Amino acid sequence: MPEASISSAFTRSPALPRGFDVSGGGLHLLPAGLVWGEQAAAAVIAGNGWPLADGWAAFTALGVVTRRAAGGADLAVASFAEVVDWAEGEDPALARLVAETVHRMGAKRKPWGGLDMDRPRIMGIVNVTPDSFSDGGEAFETEAAVARGLALAEAGAEIIDVGGESTRPGADPVSPEEETRRVRPVVHALAERGLCVSIDTRHARVMAAAVEAGARIINDVTALLGDPDSLKVAARSGADLCLMHMQGDDPRTMQAAPVYACAPLDVFDHLAERVNECEAAGIARDRICLDPGIGFGKTPEHCAQVMGSLALLHGLGLPLLLGVSRKSFVARLSKGEAARDRLPGTLAANLAGLDAGYQVLRVHDVAETAQALAIWQAMRVGA
Repeated sequence: MPEASISSAFTRSPALPRGFDVSGGGLHLLPAGLVWGEQAAAAVIAGNGWPLADGWAAFTALGVVTRRAAGGADLAVASFAEVVDWAEGEDPALARLVAETVHRMGAKRKPWGGLDMDRPRIMGIVNVTPDSFSDGGEAFETEAAVARGLALAEAGAEIIDVGGESTRPGADPVSPEEETRRVRPVVHALAERGLCVSIDTRHARVMAAAVEAGARIINDVTALLGDPDSLKVAARSGADLCLMHMQGDDPRTMQAAPVYACAPLDVFDHLAERVNECEAAGIARDRICLDPGIGFGKTPEHCAQVMGSLALLHGLGLPLLLGVSRKSFVARLSKGEAARDRLPGTLAANLAGLDAGYQVLRVHDVAETAQALAIWQAMRVGA
């Protein structure tokens, strides 16, 4: 059955905050009023907007979000020019914070996994598992997994994400040795054919083995927190990284009782902290992509709240990945559909990600996503 009605993570405010003390943190900026094509260029030229990711789109307004002591956050939305004037009139420290955040939002994203981030890319999923929630067992044998990866590439995937352990709630853990046995030959075979391969793992030993076999990207649902050796292995590997938000430290229990003060801001702050930890460990910032972790330690309402403010993460100035494919939140916000019947909801969520400026979509249904993406791109170019 569908979940109860969804509430916003934010409380609306009629005016921008006055006397805000930036030293205590708690202020975030949410790009709003996105426009595309010639509309974006015209807004920027007129001083009424700012580019998003070096011209992907332009935002003509900003949501100024401040945390509330009792949980949740206040949101005031004003035009881009009004927010800049407000910050400059309030306090030099606030003006610097807003200027730095806006420039990060507008900066060109560095290539990731060897691919330019100047247009959306599709990441296709290959689960070398017997028990993944949607396609477990379909590509469990090496030959079947390699064939699946090649077919996804032919259908339009430019990154192939290979995983050997299910991270669905309640899934049994897999030893690093068994996980390596499953994924290494698949990664090697696909990389040998020139494909950009990502390894989906939370185990340091699997990361090292997969990168040695040719993986260009480490995609970790724990943001390198799941294994004490992950940070140093990732730093040493030279591979690019995807850091995903997950509340809790174990996929088996992550859905037990997730609680947030303000889900979108909590996700942002956690990922910002993980980026800082990676930099401190010697991982260059331009090797990192971020994933808000839809469905990982989040209720359907939390997922909807994070999805409703996806553009918030542009404040970190990094490529962004969205993984919503066939996830249970689609069914729980709809009519309880089985995993294979969630394509329409998945496409709706992915289009929301594209509209928020996300660069990578991680999906099972590559051909269908590629078709939707082609139409979306044509409309945005024609704007």
